[in-house]
Parts: sequence; structure tokens; C-alpha cells
Amino acid sequence: MFQYRPDEIANGYRERIARLALFDPLYELERKTQADNDGKPIDFFGLGLLSLLFFFEQMLIRNRKTGVKELSAYLRQAAKNEINLDANGFENLARTIIHTLRPPHGKRRERKFFNWETKKFDSVQYSILKADSFDVKTNTQYYTLDDDGLELVFATKEYFSEFQLSINQLILRKQLEKGEFEGALRQINEMRIDVENLQQRIIKIKHEIQRNIISEETYSRFKAIIEDVYYRLKRENEEFKELNLFVKETKERLYYQETEKQEGHTYELVLKISKELEEVHYEHGLLLQESIELKTKALKAAQESLYYMGINSFNFDQEITARLVSSPLPLEAARGLAAPFLKVHKEELWSPLTVFAEQRIDEEEGQPVEEAFLSVTDEGENLRKREIQSKNFTKLMKLVIEAVRGRNSITLKEIASYVKETKGENLLQHRSFYDFFIILHQRSPLTPQEMPAEEHSQILDEALTLLKGKKLTVTEEKEILELTDRYSIQNMIIKVEEI
Repeated sequence: MFQYRPDEIANGYRERIARLALFDPLYELERKTQADNDGKPIDFFGLGLLSLLFFFEQMLIRNRKTGVKELSAYLRQAAKNEINLDANGFENLARTIIHTLRPPHGKRRERKFFNWETKKFDSVQYSILKADSFDVKTNTQYYTLDDDGLELVFATKEYFSEFQLSINQLILRKQLEKGEFEGALRQINEMRIDVENLQQRIIKIKHEIQRNIISEETYSRFKAIIEDVYYRLKRENEEFKELNLFVKETKERLYYQETEKQEGHTYELVLKISKELEEVHYEHGLLLQESIELKTKALKAAQESLYYMGINSFNFDQEITARLVSSPLPLEAARGLAAPFLKVHKEELWSPLTVFAEQRIDEEEGQPVEEAFLSVTDEGENLRKREIQSKNFTKLMKLVIEAVRGRNSITLKEIASYVKETKGENLLQHRSFYDFFIILHQRSPLTPQEMPAEEHSQILDEALTLLKGKKLTVTEEKEILELTDRYSIQNMIIKVEEI
């Protein structure tokens, strides 16, 4: 259990009084007993708060000329049906409010009190309104909210009730960075209270889900609430991890410092902070797990119960059959009524993506095209393909010998030109043409006597017999030949030499 000293409870007493003192001008206005022309008492407290909001709005729109006349015009418009006063009456009312928020002597307001932290009388000073500018021509003083006035406006609205734990995490980080370890311990206990409040809220939401989900609208509303709670808990859990890491680093740093008396006390405080923070983080982690279960199991169960409740309350004979039989409906209306109970229409369509499917390209013209799906190839099928490819390579070798006749070398580019002139461009559209020269380059140099037991070499067996005592050497060039729209190949030099 966390041990504390009685005087620690009053830590920061002066700052708390300073925040409470900000409300003194409003209560001072509340004690005024002026009435309007109908004898109805004027709500000075409410008008004082409205005046603060009016000055805040003028700051937001960056209007720096806000004085008695502007405030009077606003109050007259806001209370025209509630307070019976003429223009002068509202102007006097506005002047009274301004003088209360900012005394005419121009000094800061002061609140005296007994400070239970220091056991001495103390005082705090604050300023709600401050002079902004002065118009010499019209002798008009303009005002704006001071820093304390802004703090009072923010204090009148609960901006951070749902984010109190996140705010406490930020405060704790600042305290740890500044070395205020005693205040950090108390801050962790406030975080523990925030976690307990969150736990009560989650339990309340869980009970409301079980009792109140009776329609799709309430289901959507609770779903949004649970998702908001889950994501907020998730962010807070990440911040807890960073705080634990920061405390761990601080603990290690203090451990390796020189162990003096004061530093020993500080290290002990950091150990307590680490222990307390881990406990709060663990309790918060349980809330995160509970919110996940609430998001999945509870909502799913509620949705299913909503679904089955709709099924149980649905009477097919009454809702569908009787509706169709008792009251004659147009054909289209009858179809629309029965459509949810019919089978889903299945439309068979041809997909354009079929054109991108893998297609078969025959190596040789005139070969029959198989209009069927490709099956698993066996050894016989492979043998048939090698025989076709061997015949294709033999024909291509004849073309090379014809093109190189009377010369020692020729380029692939020249061979392609010779093919276009003699055979046309159809041959260049076949994959075999390019495979042939690629294999020649891989196996170069080639002679009729070289018969390795490789698949490519076996395909070239018949083609190599056409060399008849000559050696074929293939070397590559840098140029890339774009022979067709589909195929491209690197240019090569084919040399034919006598052995």
C-alpha cells in the first residue's frame, strides 16, 4: 500500500485556490440585486458568463475593438425577450459587468486565504479582463480576455472528461522529466482513480448493450461508442509503455550515480513510482482486453439477438402470403415483395481477362492446334516436341549456310534481312528462330564431331551435320535487334571457318 505523509495532501494548495478564485467575479455579480423595468430580477451571474463567452468569441474572430457598447449590443440582442431594459439600461449593465471583471482602478484582483500547505496566510492575484486598445477620437476603451480569463472560460466547459487519463499521463511525464518524483506518486494514484472510473463505465456500457439494443440504430450507436473507447484505451496503453520505459531509464541512471543520502531517497521514490505505475498499467491493460471482448463478443451477441428477434417477430403467412393473396398487387410490386425469398440470380459471363491467359504457340507452321486444356506432359510428348524443334533448327541452319555463302562471317541482323527477302516475315514471328541462335551462342564453338549428351545438343544433332567439316563460332554484339513487336534479341556475329 502506498504510504503518504499528512502534509502531502495539501501539496499545490495555493494553485488550487488560484483556480477557485477565478470564479469570484461571477459570484460577486450573483450578489447584485438589480431588477429590470418589469421588476424581474436580473441574472447577473448568467450575464457575466455570457460576457466572458462574448469576449472569447471576439478573440477567436480577432476583433480587437470590443468595449462597453459592443457588449451592450450583444446583451440586448441575447436578452431582448428576457430582460426589459432600454439601450441605456443595457449599457449600464454591460459597464457593471466589465467593472466587476476588471476593477476601474486597473489593479489585478486579489484573493487572500490561509495556506494549509505552508501554514501561513497567503494571497493570489489574477486578472480576468485586460485593456486591449484605446480610441482617442471617441474616447473608448477596448478590452480582451487576460490569461486568467481564458483559463476561466476553459474551466466552465468539461473539455477533457473522457481524456482525463491521457492528461494525467502527460502531467506525469512532465513531472518525471523535471524530477518531481513525490508529485509523480500522487499523480499515479489519480490515474488509478481514472482507470477505476473507466472500468465502471465499461461495465455500464456492457449492461446497456444487453438491455437496450432493440433496433439497428441503437446497435450502430453502441458500436461507435465501443470503438471510440477501444481506440482511446489503445492510445493510452501505448503511452503507458513509453512511461514505463522512461521510468526504467531513470531508475538505471540513478542506480549508477554516486549513492548519497538524498540520491538514495530519490532512487527509492523511483522504485515506488515504477511499482505503482506497473500496477496501474496492468489494470489498464485488463480494461483494454475487456474492451476488445466487448467489441467482439458482446456486440456480436447483441447483433445476433437482434437478428433472431426479427425472425421470431416475422410471420411469413401474414407478411407475405396474405399480402399477395388478399390485396391484388401489380406484377412488378409482387415481384419486389417476393424477391428477397427467391434464389439469387447467377449470370454466366465471359471475362475479358481470358485473353491474358497463357496461350500455346506452335513451333512449326501447319502443325495442328489442340483445342483443349494442356495436360501433364509425359515422356512421349517431350520426345515429339524435341523432334519438331530439331527439324526447325535444321531448316534454320540451312538458311544460315545459304546467307553466309562466299563469306567467312555474317551478323544476325543480316540473316534477319535475308530471311525477310527470301522467306518473308512469318519466320521471324516464330519462337524457334530466336531459340536457335541463343543455343548456338551458348554452345559456341560448334563442330559436327561435338555431340554432348545434353538436350540442346541433341536437338542440334541433325543441324550440325550440315556444317560438313566446318566450325561455327557465335559472338554477341551490344546492339539489340527489335525484329518484331513481340521478340527482340541481341545482335550476333556468326563465323564459319574450315577445320
